[in-house]
Amino acid sequence: MVKDCSTDTVAQAVREYEGVTRKRVIGDMVRLLRMESPDVVASFGEDAAVIRHNAEDALLLAADGIWSRLMEADPFWAGYCAVLVNVHDIAAMGGRPIAMVDILSVTNDLIRDEVTRGMVAASRQFGVPIVGGHLHPETPYSVVDVAILGTARMDQLIFSDTAEEGDVVVAAIDLAGRVHPSCSFNWDSVTMKSAEVVRAQIRVMEDLGKEHLVTAGKDISNPGVIGTLGMLLEVSEKGAVIDLEAIPRPDLSAIGLPFEHWVRMYPGMGFILTAKEENVKEVCRRFSDTGIAAAPIGTVDGSRILTVRYLGRETQVFDLDHNGIMRIFTEGGICR
Repeated sequence: MVKDCSTDTVAQAVREYEGVTRKRVIGDMVRLLRMESPDVVASFGEDAAVIRHNAEDALLLAADGIWSRLMEADPFWAGYCAVLVNVHDIAAMGGRPIAMVDILSVTNDLIRDEVTRGMVAASRQFGVPIVGGHLHPETPYSVVDVAILGTARMDQLIFSDTAEEGDVVVAAIDLAGRVHPSCSFNWDSVTMKSAEVVRAQIRVMEDLGKEHLVTAGKDISNPGVIGTLGMLLEVSEKGAVIDLEAIPRPDLSAIGLPFEHWVRMYPGMGFILTAKEENVKEVCRRFSDTGIAAAPIGTVDGSRILTVRYLGRETQVFDLDHNGIMRIFTEGGICR
């Protein structure tokens, strides 16, 4: 049982979490940047853009940056995460990561060397090479951004906006980890694992896409498990009710974490998915076979409201019809 858990406390903590609130400006950027292109199958709102390569294959393109506060706290971990989050973006689409480029701005050589060391460690572990980029030396700030290229067959892609009413929500998180010493909202379940293990975990999403076992998916990012589900539901124009007790978690009392903290954490390896009832058991087994705890946590509905439930009490977290997380909707729907 989740100890000392209140649906109101969890809902408020997630709504007000900076990992969620800082997503709100995305919609304004989308409306400025959006352009039509016949070869772009999907773009804003997905973990990676999907560009048609030929009749059967797609190129996947994504980019991500790291909060400056993490750069200041631990440049090595920032560099590692810059690679990690991009690999996850390609995996979340059912794709295979191919190569990365980086843009690095640093105030001094020490930070440069530590960030680079972290990037190289993750690159080698996941088997995705860094093949170029750009360096800004001696800048008044330190920032690292990475862009990644991936590939997938058109018929194996996993989108964020394709959840359907009646689908089961599945949360998959590697619980064998630690609170990272440099950031209390990072759950590190990757740096201590072998390359064989993390690569197998990443390949689960590719296999799920190939066998059409899920209807939608995203990697769990800075908004945490509930916030990430909210983003998936927003672009799918759906809602859901989830049971807090069902969310995979380590022994929180042993590590001194309240539940509302855990659900806001960025897990080293984690995905949120939707699937048909008949496929849920197999989806969970695929993750379990690689050491990732996966469980059904709720059901998708047509309400466009994300609600959390615990011990019979329900609390609304997001009304996505009136107050979306990313706010990327236009009159014609999402930007896809």
